[in-house]
Amino acid sequence: MFTAITEDLTILTVAFGVGLLAWGFFRARPLGKLGIFAWLQSVVLMAPWLIFFGLAAAGVMLNLAIMLLLLVVSAGAYIGLGGQVRSLKQAAAAQRVNAIAEAGNLAQSVLNDSTQIEPSPSPQADSMPEVDTDVVPLPPEDLKAIQGIFGIDTFFATETIPYQEGAIFRGNLRGDPEAAYTKLSESLKTRLGDTYRLFLVENQDDKPVIIVLPSSRDPQPLNLSQNLLAGFLLIVSVIACLESSGLMLGFDLFENPNRVVETIPFAAGIIGILAAHEIAHWVVADRHNVRLSLPFFIPTLQIGSFGALTKFLSILPNRNVLFDVAFAGPAVGGGLSLLTLLLGLLLSHKGSLFQLPSEFFQGSVLVGTLARVVLQELLKQPIVDVHPFVVLGWLGLVITALNLLPAGQLDGGRIVQAVYGRKIAARTTVGVLIVLGLASFVNPLAFYWALVLLFVQRDLERPCLNEITEPDDARAALCLLALFLMIVTLLPLTPSLAGRLGIGM
Repeated sequence: MFTAITEDLTILTVAFGVGLLAWGFFRARPLGKLGIFAWLQSVVLMAPWLIFFGLAAAGVMLNLAIMLLLLVVSAGAYIGLGGQVRSLKQAAAAQRVNAIAEAGNLAQSVLNDSTQIEPSPSPQADSMPEVDTDVVPLPPEDLKAIQGIFGIDTFFATETIPYQEGAIFRGNLRGDPEAAYTKLSESLKTRLGDTYRLFLVENQDDKPVIIVLPSSRDPQPLNLSQNLLAGFLLIVSVIACLESSGLMLGFDLFENPNRVVETIPFAAGIIGILAAHEIAHWVVADRHNVRLSLPFFIPTLQIGSFGALTKFLSILPNRNVLFDVAFAGPAVGGGLSLLTLLLGLLLSHKGSLFQLPSEFFQGSVLVGTLARVVLQELLKQPIVDVHPFVVLGWLGLVITALNLLPAGQLDGGRIVQAVYGRKIAARTTVGVLIVLGLASFVNPLAFYWALVLLFVQRDLERPCLNEITEPDDARAALCLLALFLMIVTLLPLTPSLAGRLGIGM
């Protein structure tokens, strides 16, 4: 019975990918033709991987040439569909502009009487955003200037609610959220400079509201003690990488400190992957004029480090920026790890530095199937000689996959929050904590990571200035791909699939 249950896990892995696509279809269908074409982009992006792992589960292995052909066809189809999506978006935008213009002409007479709105009592608690409720009244002249930015073609304000040191404005959003936000924020800056920040968000009723808060509430730079802590964790993580390298080479560095030179090459590889991950975050953040804190590395003796936790020191303008910064690290770190793994498999030969039991490759669906494609009959031996790059790439993939868990302020949590919103991100965070809690009974690493997530990273990222506009469909497709690759990296092979691949007994 246990074997039957474990065999179903591989099928569930592919089913999860199909389920993601089905979920995307039901989200896209109400958007009409534009939504369907965007959904098809997700389909062609994930199709090669679903075919590869689905056939692998049935015992049919595709060679590298066929897999590369599938990826090329997928990329071509994705680009072609992208052109169609852009054309449809342009047509839809033109229609919205015409509709807004007509509405503006019909309601211009109403505008002069409706833009001045008196403050009203605070609403019920269940309709307030999830922030502190201390109220400091806005200066009357500032409130009047802020109320003057609203209009029939952007946001038709109907109610003003004192909130913290600013105010919440309820009303009706008119036209495209991005265009409305841009016009409102520019008007606010013209009237009051950088004194206030304008947020376009959804309340708990899923209705757009405007929140205006003073810029004094912007994120503050790290203090000296926090920077010192980041430096201390970096030093400890380097030591942990050296120790884990020693353990992989068959000795304890703490007991044999004179052998530290032997651990440096492998430790440098782990640190290099971690550095590439963090540098990618910084480069993309700099392009968007977003400031990041120093990375807080999380050391662990088993694999050297879980990666790093980085905080935003700027308010993000929109969810596209949140996605881009969060996705950059896993894309570069994971891509480098995957290339390292493949290069290591190609360089492996009899007499390579590491000797691994063939059952070792059962620890990951992704790594096991790739190893079967490249090493082929070598995996049928009880002991497999592999190049150090295999282990290094595998560790890099594991670190990347752990950071792609869709929870809190992990990269995966930020990606899901950017694409699907705060409510979905909150639910996936709870789900990940439950899964890690269950996995902790059999894997101490899961327990360690669950504690880090629970006490440090479980909160969602703060709202963007424009929280309403969703990322484009290309980013949504990349989100699905990242989640799928995260699962097939962390999910172990079932005994049945491992037997078909010739991995273990």
